[in-house]
Amino acid sequence: MAEEELPGVLVLDVGGAHGVLAELAALLRKHFHLITMKEFLANQRELSTRIHAVFVFEGRPRIDRELLQSLPSLKVIGNSGVGVDHLDLALISDFGVKVTNTPHAVADPTADMGMALMLASARRLVEGNV
Repeated sequence: MAEEELPGVLVLDVGGAHGVLAELAALLRKHFHLITMKEFLANQRELSTRIHAVFVFEGRPRIDRELLQSLPSLKVIGNSGVGVDHLDLALISDFGVKVTNTPHAVADPTADMGMALMLASARRLVEGNV
């Protein structure tokens, strides 16, 4: 399928301090035409109807009324984190847009870190490493 035929997904950027990781961008490109916020703002008139999804990575891009109004074809906002506290679900719902997240993505690493901290504390490991 040609890139123009793929549904567009808006991301803040690829790489850099707040952009989507390059490996994740490669995965997204298999299913979507990736559009960065910079590209979107430079050519909003043409790209606004091509964007069907927004991928929120580390809370960016910020989803507000102005952005939602500028994306008439938007169907879903995918959040790459556990919580959705940073999203105004009522506002998003008013636009008929669905929200997804990844609630179990970090469950195992969190449990591993918790166990490691308890073991380190019980054995006073940190004190011996100074």
